[in-house]
Formats: sequence, structure tokens, C-alpha cells
Amino acid sequence: MTYVEDELKSQPECWIRAASEAPGYRDVLPAPGERVAIVGCGTSYFMAQAVAALREGAGQGETDAFAASEFPHGRPYDRVLALTRSGTTTEVLELLGQLKDRTRTTAITADPHTPVMTAADELVVLDFADERSVVQTRFATTAVTLLRAHLGLHTDTAVADARTALAAELPQQLVACTQFTFLGRGWTVGLANEAGLKMREASLSWTEAYPAMEYRHGPISITTHGTATWMLGEAPEGLAQQVRAIGGLWIEGGLDPLAELVRAQRLAVAVAARRDLDPDRPRHLTRSVILAP
Repeated sequence: MTYVEDELKSQPECWIRAASEAPGYRDVLPAPGERVAIVGCGTSYFMAQAVAALREGAGQGETDAFAASEFPHGRPYDRVLALTRSGTTTEVLELLGQLKDRTRTTAITADPHTPVMTAADELVVLDFADERSVVQTRFATTAVTLLRAHLGLHTDTAVADARTALAAELPQQLVACTQFTFLGRGWTVGLANEAGLKMREASLSWTEAYPAMEYRHGPISITTHGTATWMLGEAPEGLAQQVRAIGGLWIEGGLDPLAELVRAQRLAVAVAARRDLDPDRPRHLTRSVILAP
């Protein structure tokens, strides 16, 4: 069993623990009414997109998401929340340094022995969700679960659905597809982006991700026999029928969207195995991007 496969299977237990610990971090996580920016790189950026949409949709305050390298320094925020599994990512550390003594910062990380521990004003350490794998799975979803719980949006259903996502067989025709498109709406757009990234990282697959209503505005042109379109969350009316009518394989996301992401993680591992690839050694990637001065 690969590291990534072993780690993704532990997600239900990680989510339970994160939800139970969320009240203890109330004072260091964004408060209702704060204007917040959530930043990260790669997977963490896509998780930031999801959480930003969740928070603003819950009426907790204006919330934006940025890649750490694209943070708009001319825009005022009450707090910047940084997501960084490794605690060593260059762009995140540089941004936290630039914000020091200007804007209140909180970092969510997995490693308590890294530079982010002094770079951020306040910290949340999810060391129980740390990973040996390059490809992120459980840290990302555990951080989202912590923040969903902080927002009052986490339910036991998400955990139950994650167990279902891990137990159910993947459709064989899905594993054999040559191209994958993931769709989302609202907070699940970030999850769709992350599902596509997982497929590219682990299995070198041709994948795309879009807001679901945008799919008809061009991307649907690549749909044909051998392609899969996977909806995370509720689909726009008529889209499933349209995809099926032109020969594409439609995957309905009937589980909690975060659990659907777990299914997509499993698909990435399964496609990697089919192609004789090692998902623990993704091409050109390292666990953290650390740039030379």
C-alpha cells in the first residue's frame, strides 16, 4: 500500500478529531464580521477557495481566497489565514513576513517544527493529519473540516459519507477513462479544482475543473466516449442528461462534497495503478516548494 493510499483512508478519524478540537481554536480563527483573506499554494489554495465560499455564504463576513504569491497588498483585511501543510512553503512564509505587524495572521499547519511557527501571529497545528506523501489528501480535508466545524457547518453525515466513499467500489468504466472533468458550484468549485489536481499529480491524467454552469460555455466540447464528467454537489438542471446524450460518462456526486473529494482521491490512486505509476513519487514534485534566495 502506498503512503497516499494509507493516508487517505484515515480521513474519517481525522475529521472526527478536527471537529472535536475546533472549539479550542475559536479565539485564533476568523471571528464573525471580520474581513478575511485565506491563502495557500497548490492544494491549500484550492481548499482556501472552498472555505472562503463557505464562510461568506454563511454570513460570517467578506472572505477572499488567493494563491499566496498573488495576495493584493493594497486591500485591507482584518485577518489573513494561511493554510500550509509543510510550514516551509516559500511564498506563504514571504507573505506572512510582509504582513507582520500590519495584519493579524493565523496559520494552519501540520508540522510544529517549521518556520511558520514564528512567521504567523497565531497557530493551529493539525499534526495528527500530517502526511509522508507528496500528494496531499488528509491534511487538506482535515483543515477544511476544522473550519467547517468552526463555522457551525460540519455534520456527522460528512464523516459517514467519507466512510461510504472509502468502502464503495469505483465504477470500472471510470478508471478506464482518458479524460476527467470535475465540476462544482459555490464552495465545491474549490473542491473540483482540487480533485483535478489530485488526478494530475498522482496519475498524470488529463483533467480540468470548472464552475458547473460554465461547462456549457466551451469545455463541454471535449466530452465524448471515454471522458468522464464528475459533479461535486448539486448539478445544474439538465446537465447530466446533456453529457450522457453526447457520450460522456456522468458521475453524480450524491455524497457530502468533501466525501466526494475522497472518492476522487481514490480514483487518482486507482488510475495511477492502472498506468503502472507510483503516486508516492509524482513527476517533478516535492512535498514542499522551497525556493532558493
